[in-house]
Amino acid sequence: MKNYLQKFLEYLEIEKGRSPRTVENYAFFLKRFLDFSQVSSPTSITPQLIRRYKLFLNRYRDKNQQPLEKTTQNHHLIALRSFLRYLAQQEELNVLPPDRVELIAEGDREVKVLEESALERFLATPDLKTAQGVRDRAILELLFSTGLRVSELVGLDRSDLNLKTREISVLGKGRKLRVVFVSDAAAAALEKYLAARSDEFKPLFIRFRGGNPVDPEGWDARLTVRSVQKIVKKYARLAGIAIDPSPHTLRHTFATDLLRRGADIRAVQELLGHANIATTQIYTHITNPQLKEVHRKYHRGNKAA
Repeated sequence: MKNYLQKFLEYLEIEKGRSPRTVENYAFFLKRFLDFSQVSSPTSITPQLIRRYKLFLNRYRDKNQQPLEKTTQNHHLIALRSFLRYLAQQEELNVLPPDRVELIAEGDREVKVLEESALERFLATPDLKTAQGVRDRAILELLFSTGLRVSELVGLDRSDLNLKTREISVLGKGRKLRVVFVSDAAAAALEKYLAARSDEFKPLFIRFRGGNPVDPEGWDARLTVRSVQKIVKKYARLAGIAIDPSPHTLRHTFATDLLRRGADIRAVQELLGHANIATTQIYTHITNPQLKEVHRKYHRGNKAA
């Protein structure tokens, strides 16, 4: 099984062009399944085994006794589906059909957004008298300006940014290239941040602490996803934000802000880099608060109509 798994991961990397992060995630999810199941052959994967595995995922608790979210459980199952599909199509094995691995019902997805007053307070929190504060302000403004995923943000290099045209080329999920646009506020924050840097390092966002980079181009100075997550939580706490936001909260806020102001949902889909418009439609129930009032006022079944 380890040999099949290794070949599958190489297939994802070479044939399907998946990012190193995606391959790493698939490896983690599938290793958990193989450790649980102890199967010696792909043909030993049965519906009964899948049922026990789903029960295991649902009952799993981490070192802090926290359960796996339904979305995370489904990520495990999606990885297993992909593995089974590879075994059937590429290795020509008679394995359990992938569609026999049913996903877990997640219910409505919770979407956290920052309301206007909280957003303004949040973006204004970094101390612009310090180099770190200038950098952090640029990060927060850019997240809200573009709707970037945090992994996309930390992967940016200086060369990806064009402040003259206010555009950034982003390599998103599935290694798909898209262009996002920088607002006036974000452009001003970025200009201030870049003017404060005296280095020639390639990454757009770098750390200012933790020792000197070894690489002359500063690749090892690049901020990590975890670093940006900590930055967002730090300023949310300082600004008194109650909803415990993450970088993805700014992505949600970017999308809802555009839709509330009348942007077309398919345009927002392109800006977010969603492959399927159904993913973008999670925002529609919070971006049309006036619809309830329209129904109440005009529907003939209501007394006020």
